[in-house]
Amino acid sequence: MIRSQFFPRSQGMTPSINAVVSCFQTVSPQISSPENNLSSNEVLELLRPYLEKIDYVVETGKTQAKKISVPVLFGYENSIDKSFNADALSKDGKIVIEVEAGRATENNQFLKDVFQACMMHGVEYLVIAVRNTYRGHADFEIVYTFLETLYISNRLHLPIKGILLIGY
Repeated sequence: MIRSQFFPRSQGMTPSINAVVSCFQTVSPQISSPENNLSSNEVLELLRPYLEKIDYVVETGKTQAKKISVPVLFGYENSIDKSFNADALSKDGKIVIEVEAGRATENNQFLKDVFQACMMHGVEYLVIAVRNTYRGHADFEIVYTFLETLYISNRLHLPIKGILLIGY
């Protein structure tokens, strides 16, 4: 079962964000947890053809040439001094997708994803996909509560328009 929540909750999903949810729904039987115990790379591989159909560039491997590098800092002559990698990126560079599996909450990987998306040049939206359940932990609920607190407290203002949380 695919679950999703867009933050801030005072805004609805844009059509392009909703299209990402549809990709996850298409492969839901193959990726849903806890029934399936796939790595994030395996989930991404199943999503790839559907994300590519809606104009996303998707990581194809772990070598530097197969990763999606998004600029963070620029140097002389507009050279890229620093970049972060993404699992997938919309062709217009505005939506970044990060698919997490086991370490989403145990290692707080979702927090790193939020930070990196906020630093990426031109990125307006972050999609974080986590398992609904991992080793008895309700990962979707844990991340949901964190993001809900972040947005409701209004103490930290992110430089992106919104975050879509997907539970698979």
